Amino acid sequence: MKLNSFFSLLICAVFFVPGAALGVDMGAHPYDDFKSPRYCGSCHRGIFQEWRQGLMSQAFTHEWDQVEYFRLALPHSRKLEKVAGIKGGCIACHSPMAFMSGDIPPRKASANTRANEGVTCDVCHSITGTSEKVPFNFSYNIEPGRVKNGPRKDAVSPAHASKYSDFVTSPEFCATCHDEKSPYGAVVKGTYREWKAGPYAAEGVRCQDCHMYHADGKSASMGKARKGMAHHNFHGSHVPGKLAGTVDVALYAARESVSSGGKLKLRAELFNGKAGHYIPSGSAEERMLWLEVWAVDSKGKRFHLPVKPAGFKGEKYTIADSSALSYMAMGEIMELDGYKGIKRDGNVPDGARIFRKPFFDPKGRQTICQWYTADNTLVDYRIGPRETKVEKYEWTVPQDAAPGKMTVTATLYYSEIPSSLGEFFKLPGSEYSPMVVNSASVEVEITK
Repeated sequence: MKLNSFFSLLICAVFFVPGAALGVDMGAHPYDDFKSPRYCGSCHRGIFQEWRQGLMSQAFTHEWDQVEYFRLALPHSRKLEKVAGIKGGCIACHSPMAFMSGDIPPRKASANTRANEGVTCDVCHSITGTSEKVPFNFSYNIEPGRVKNGPRKDAVSPAHASKYSDFVTSPEFCATCHDEKSPYGAVVKGTYREWKAGPYAAEGVRCQDCHMYHADGKSASMGKARKGMAHHNFHGSHVPGKLAGTVDVALYAARESVSSGGKLKLRAELFNGKAGHYIPSGSAEERMLWLEVWAVDSKGKRFHLPVKPAGFKGEKYTIADSSALSYMAMGEIMELDGYKGIKRDGNVPDGARIFRKPFFDPKGRQTICQWYTADNTLVDYRIGPRETKVEKYEWTVPQDAAPGKMTVTATLYYSEIPSSLGEFFKLPGSEYSPMVVNSASVEVEITK
């Protein structure tokens, strides 16, 4: 099930929505109906290694997903009837075999059960279609057995029967898990919808074209050489090399020189020329994408430049504020005495521009709990496909700025979750450390 493009994978957020027609039933297929990835890997060696090193294989075991499910989603499902369905709903996409076998809740990753296999070869290649015109919330139809669905009409294997499927290569395949609605009806993942409404869908560019790179090779050790074989690492925002350069950054100064005490005006332009969906996408309520602008004078002294507010509705959520606390629902779920929230923006410096779509719970508080999202329509300040965002800066150069060349640099950073969230749950730094997307610099002469 877990769709051929696990770009943003990281979050336990597939839900049961009242009235939704879902494609697969919990408990419909035992674990034994599915071969293990290692079994598939005995012939599909290269693909197995790609899958094993990617996040599809870690969809259940990934540390933040373990925290989110076992410390937040699962306890909440037992406290609040409205969200009870997430007990199984999260697992339907993060460990589909566990869901289909009725192993709900599965044991933690440390128990090393088959739930740890995550989104497997046999699951994806047993999917036959979807129950929904616009797929979401694990709405995949699946028929496990000897027949494996794939993109080749002439595929032959001694281990299984092969059947051509155009659905396997379609964006709708990905949408069955990468688009999601909360129990409150809010679209909390809309990557497929973003793609469908954008320019890439009209041009026939699919999810798989970007997240499964194609090259000549063999899919199986005994198979024949193929043109444009799809590879199975599913590169997304969690891969620094995939992320780097996704957004172009340009920086312009209105003047080539300015005196100390004078006003320096700058303009930063950010163009999403590579992603067919918004950046960030997927679990947008927790993804962090922000622009820092720093000036360094001729003696090495650094100054941070805050963005000039544009005045749009909900803008306060898009400008970093170290005094802003959020994510109050976590304290209620975890029953933490005296908990008043954590820093909304983590360690992002005050005044930096954040590109985000905040989610709000039924009490009107910002949340990172997708399943507890009642509304996320206040503001969407992300960067759409082929969209350019323009940020303005008006900075009074300090009197103590050294004369000579001052270098001003705009750097766009990304992290999967706010640093405050990573620190709160004591996650490894790799879970939330900033990754550089792009940067640009200009030089300005400072005169006395």
